[in-house]
Amino acid sequence: AHLAALVLARGGSKGIPLKNIKLLAGVPLVGWVLRAASDAGVFHSIWVSTDHDEIEKVAKQFGAQVHRRSPEVSQDSSTSLEAIKEFLNHHHEVDIVGNIQATSPCLHPSDLIKVADLIQKEGFDSVFSVVRRHQFRWSEVKKGENKMTEPQNLNPAKRYRRQDWPGELYENGSFYFAKRHLIEKGYLQGGKMAYYEMRAEHSVDIDIDIDWPIAEQRVLSFGYFGKEPLKEVKLLVCSIDGCLTNGRIYVTEDQKEMVSYDYRDIVGIDLLKNRKIEVRLISERDCSKTLSAMQLGCVAKVSATNKLQVLEDWQKDIGLSWKEVAYLGNEESDVECLKKAGMSGVPADACAVAQKAAGYICKSNGGCGAVREFAEHIFLLLEKVNSARKQ
Repeated sequence: AHLAALVLARGGSKGIPLKNIKLLAGVPLVGWVLRAASDAGVFHSIWVSTDHDEIEKVAKQFGAQVHRRSPEVSQDSSTSLEAIKEFLNHHHEVDIVGNIQATSPCLHPSDLIKVADLIQKEGFDSVFSVVRRHQFRWSEVKKGENKMTEPQNLNPAKRYRRQDWPGELYENGSFYFAKRHLIEKGYLQGGKMAYYEMRAEHSVDIDIDIDWPIAEQRVLSFGYFGKEPLKEVKLLVCSIDGCLTNGRIYVTEDQKEMVSYDYRDIVGIDLLKNRKIEVRLISERDCSKTLSAMQLGCVAKVSATNKLQVLEDWQKDIGLSWKEVAYLGNEESDVECLKKAGMSGVPADACAVAQKAAGYICKSNGGCGAVREFAEHIFLLLEKVNSARKQ
């Protein structure tokens, strides 16, 4: 049976404009679930249903196929079921739809693998995600009603301790898997049903109960970052032009070149060094005089015709694995380095192919704080590495 992952991502959002591709911890929001779906390895196809060109572009960057939904199912009043039914009408090869919510960035491939087994091997017609909560419920008393509230799931005279109460299961909206025949009848849940209980720390729904800064911290602590475990970064290689500087070269009347940089980036380099992370610089042009004037005290390679070769030589000389190397680049010449490095980033104004290859897209432009921002991102991920070690 053809199992398709389907992420619904409209361009319209009443709360946050283009929320589905807004950067969350350096990754477009929809990218988190697309990466989890891809690495799960259980889907015959992965789709994003959207009505927006920019969302289509990001979806394709993460390897998803795109279904352009019609205006009829792209309204504020349109339901998920309507959009899924339209998708099935155009894709007759699909037998089972795994509808994954874009706003659940802490989803892990292991969850999707287990759900696929429930559908494909154990014969369930529909499976949906839930989370266990320990919350006492009381009946609502509307204003003006002359009555008292009543307990719904507890005895006030004998309140449970958390450890003595199993709690209750609530839908968390992360995903709904269903077979075609159910969806065509108008159901996402039905037939032989099963729930899949997600871990509470993975149950993050930005739509409902979390704001962006808190979500970023949750993702950095509990999100899925790829198949390989994170390692402590020991080397950052930074492209000079367009990352450390803004890429502009000013020429004086006496033909002397000048560039500008942001002092915050110099502070970022110092912070990295203080954390025992070596920083090295690379450039395709001969900018030795500029580096000498900046007095950064970093090993640098200028006039580099093959950046990847330089990066490989440094990695071998220091004796590091690729997972211990971070790279900040911004041009096509940086793409292979971005793909090789265990942690990769680009400034906000990097070229499209570099953005596609990077794991983190800065909010800052090159020469305007991008190095400092990427350094902060490295520090946050190092906290995640140290936390995993303690666990």
